[in-house]
Amino acid sequence: MIVAVDVLGFTIILPLLPFYAEKFGASPFVVGILATSFAVCQFLSGPWLGRLSDRFGRKPVLMISQTGTLVGFLVLAVANSLPLVFLSRIIDGVTAGNLSIAQAAIADVTAPEKRARAFGIIGIAFGLGFLIGPGIAGLLSKIDLHAPAYFAAGLSAFSIFLTWRFLPAPPTRANSELLAKGLGSLRHAFSRPALRLLLAEFFIFGLQFAGFTSGFALFASRRFTWDGHPVGPAEVSWLFTYMGFLGLILQGFLLGPLVKRWGEARLVWAGFATSVVSYALLAWVTDLPGLLIAMTIGAFGSGVLRPALTALVSQAADPHEQGTVLGATQSLVSLGQILAPLISGWIIGLGDVSPNWLAWWGGWLAILSLVGMLLRSTALGSDSQRRAGST
Repeated sequence: MIVAVDVLGFTIILPLLPFYAEKFGASPFVVGILATSFAVCQFLSGPWLGRLSDRFGRKPVLMISQTGTLVGFLVLAVANSLPLVFLSRIIDGVTAGNLSIAQAAIADVTAPEKRARAFGIIGIAFGLGFLIGPGIAGLLSKIDLHAPAYFAAGLSAFSIFLTWRFLPAPPTRANSELLAKGLGSLRHAFSRPALRLLLAEFFIFGLQFAGFTSGFALFASRRFTWDGHPVGPAEVSWLFTYMGFLGLILQGFLLGPLVKRWGEARLVWAGFATSVVSYALLAWVTDLPGLLIAMTIGAFGSGVLRPALTALVSQAADPHEQGTVLGATQSLVSLGQILAPLISGWIIGLGDVSPNWLAWWGGWLAILSLVGMLLRSTALGSDSQRRAGST
C-alpha cells in the first residue's frame, strides 16, 4: 500500500514533466538532461540508502526517502522557472530509495522461492499507479500544469503517514563489512559470479525502461494526433493509464501462474523478446491503433521484467545483504536513467530537424531489448549445461 501511494505520486508527474519543462523553453535534449539529473542523484545515493537500511532498519530510512520526495514535489508545484524544475528533481533524486528499500523489507520476511510473487505485488502497486496516476494527471492538467504536482505532494505526505503508522520495524541485520563506501555495493555485487550477468540484464532493463518513460511523451506529441491536434499532456496521460491497466492485469492475475509454469529465468527472456517486437513496431507505426498494439505487446515485457529479475537477484544474494544488493540494482536502473534520457532526447531533437530520425527512438530501444534477450539466452544455455553436467 505504501509503494502504491508513492508510485501514484510518481506516475502523476511522469507524463507531464516533459511538457512542464517545455513550458519554460526546454528542448528535447534539455528534457533528457532533466531526467538525467534525477537519475544521477539517485545513482549516487541509492547504495548508501540500501546500506543504511541494512544497518538501521527499513522504516526510518524509508521515511527519510519519502520526505525527500514530498519536498521535491512541493518545489515542482511552485516552480516558475526551469532551474526550479531541476532543483525539484535533484532533491527527489538524492533521497530516492523508496522502491529498493521496500523490496528489501519484503525480502526480509519472504522465503526465496516466493519472492517473485511477492515482488509481483510491488508490480501490482506499479500497475495501480500507472492506471490511476496518469488519469488523475490528465484531469488535473486541464486545470493547470502545476495542479498535479500539488496533488502528488499530498500523496507523498499520506505515504509518510502510512509508513510511520503501519509499517512494522523488524530487527535489522547489521553487517559491518557491508558499511563501506556507498558506490562499493556495485563493485561488491559485480564481484559475485552468480550476480554478474543478472546485474547486466538489470542494467539493460533500466536503459530501455528509462528510454521509454523519458521519451514517450515527446515522441507521441510529434508522431501522433488526437482529434486533429498533436497528442498533448492529457492524451499521453490516458496512454500511460492504458499501460497501467494492462500491467495491473498481468501482475495481479497472471504473473504467479506464469512463474509457476515457466520460472523467472524464462520469463525474463520472454519479457525482452516481446519488448523487441513492441519497440520495433513503435519505430514505424504512425496511427493510434498501431500505437495501441505496440503498447499492448510492450506491457507484457515491462510487466514481467522487473519482478522476475528482482526475484532472481534476491535469490542469488545472501540474506544479510538484501538491502545492499537490491540497492545496487536500483543504482543500475539509475545509471540507465542517466544515459537513456540523454539518448532519447538527442534522437527526438534530431527528429525535429528530420522526421526520419524519429523512428530511431523506437529502433534503439528495440536494439537494447535484443541485447537483453541475448544475455538471457546465454544464461539459460549455461544453466542447461550445468544441469546436464550434474546429471
